[in-house]
Amino acid sequence: MRYFLAIDLGASSGRHVLGWLADGVLHTEVIHNFKNEIIHIDGTMCWDIDYLFVEIVSGIKKCGSIGKIPETIAIDSFGVDFVLLDADGKRIGSAVSYRDGRTTGMEQIAFETITEAQMYQRTGTISHNFNTIYQLLALQRQSPGLLDRAHSLLMIPEYLNYMLTGVKMSEYTNATTTGLLNSQIKDWDDAIIDAFGLPRRIFGDIYKPGDVVGELSASTNIGFPTKVVLSTSHDTASAVVATPFVNEKTGSSLFLSSGTWSLLGAEINASISTENARSMGFSNEGGYGGTIRFLKNIMGMWMLQSVKRELDDKHSFPDLDAMAQTAQIDSIVDCADGRFFAPTSMMAEIAAACAESGQQVPCTPGEYARIIYKSLAVCYHKAIAEMEALFGKEFTHLHIIGGGSQSKFLNTLTAEATGKEVVAGPVEATAIGNIAVQMIAAGVFSDLASARNCIRRSSS
Repeated sequence: MRYFLAIDLGASSGRHVLGWLADGVLHTEVIHNFKNEIIHIDGTMCWDIDYLFVEIVSGIKKCGSIGKIPETIAIDSFGVDFVLLDADGKRIGSAVSYRDGRTTGMEQIAFETITEAQMYQRTGTISHNFNTIYQLLALQRQSPGLLDRAHSLLMIPEYLNYMLTGVKMSEYTNATTTGLLNSQIKDWDDAIIDAFGLPRRIFGDIYKPGDVVGELSASTNIGFPTKVVLSTSHDTASAVVATPFVNEKTGSSLFLSSGTWSLLGAEINASISTENARSMGFSNEGGYGGTIRFLKNIMGMWMLQSVKRELDDKHSFPDLDAMAQTAQIDSIVDCADGRFFAPTSMMAEIAAACAESGQQVPCTPGEYARIIYKSLAVCYHKAIAEMEALFGKEFTHLHIIGGGSQSKFLNTLTAEATGKEVVAGPVEATAIGNIAVQMIAAGVFSDLASARNCIRRSSS
């Protein structure tokens, strides 16, 4: 049996998922789970990157203990965040989280050099203050010595690959989240890098999904040989690979990757960098085979995850889902409001937003959950309406993939709000997409279409 291991690192948790093909069906097995929580280092919100690496190695070793040795391994994660290395390949500083406030005001400073519209025209990336470019500008002003010492920039999955193999490689889909990649040439935009005085040496060559990174380093003490390869290392790109679109040839299906973030969009062949697209908040991010994920970032299940934590995790997500169905409250909030990005208390922020708009203020966990679900459904409806206006056509199906697809109540509200036929699953879309890219690279599947056909059969 040929096994392939996806290491899927999300903004709140991580998992190791083994995949293999048997009798024409793609099988998966979760063999390791671990938390991913933001820690504070000198007042800065960071990822505990050393802990994450220990968990990644531990999960790989489990493959050996159960006798299922993967042929290849690939890591995917969220975008925009990075690690800097010095000339000796040693990490400089911390792996700062995109939720840290260090980028406040950086967009306005950047637009004094290159306007927002000009940057969008070059990169196709919508401006969010957490984009890599604004994190680098913050670093340039707040800790210039770090950039002076830096010789390499690696996104989070690329740095973890480097820790496993000693090889530094930058991957296309994750690079497109930085705000520094030119969407036309699909390479770093030297004009933007030079305009902001960023050191060009830190941006390495761009490689594509399926390229081999290298063999596991002996220093990891894994206990067996295997290769690390690049998958679609941005988690949403992996999730879209695994989306079994109903109308793939006609392009009338949308995807909604529902996790900490909700990413709603369409898979297209070329970027759309018009002023209309920018004003509506749509990004062009890289997909497998040079495709484009034309999408909008919506706050997503982060709001519910935050409420769940505030309630000391007393209620499971299925419990909150059930409570939301029976709650009697019709209040909604604007999920796109920055007040919900990293509040001290999500519950207090939601209650304040309801009070300020003259709506009923929630009191129970079920009421908070219902408000979040209803508000997300309204945001999804608005985003789809904008896409239909931009494309000049109607989309018929909405594929909800990822962990959020397990909420039947949210799926129902989304179908009612959007008027689209909702297709739920696969739940482990990101890991499955990661595995599918590895299988294409290994020749198990001939191409993306055959991989999706198998995923469609395996999910039915």
